[in-house]
Amino acid sequence: MTYVVTDNCIRCKYTDCVEVCPVDCFYEGENFLVIHPDECIDCGVCEPECPAEAIKPDTEPGLDKWLKVNAEFAQIWPNITVKRDALPEAKEMDGVGNKYEQYFSAEPGKGD
Repeated sequence: MTYVVTDNCIRCKYTDCVEVCPVDCFYEGENFLVIHPDECIDCGVCEPECPAEAIKPDTEPGLDKWLKVNAEFAQIWPNITVKRDALPEAKEMDGVGNKYEQYFSAEPGKGD
């Protein structure tokens, strides 16, 4: 089992989760974070830290797409281990549906 970052992180990108991760398994895109599924140790400390409730255990139904997205982009985006400010539109975008189709960017973030 691993944790995955899901749709609601897009255009929010709160980074509270990266600071508590004991194995530094978060990777940063321009407007989204992902968890590397081979590095996640399933400790669960990141899940309650996400203000957007975008982190879920991969055992929840319907998360196959997100496991693939997290695995793919963790291979190419830079690692992030320090908390930064959320995106300016985070509060406005929190809870907006179907963000992947409309807003997801495959561009990498800055990383550490």
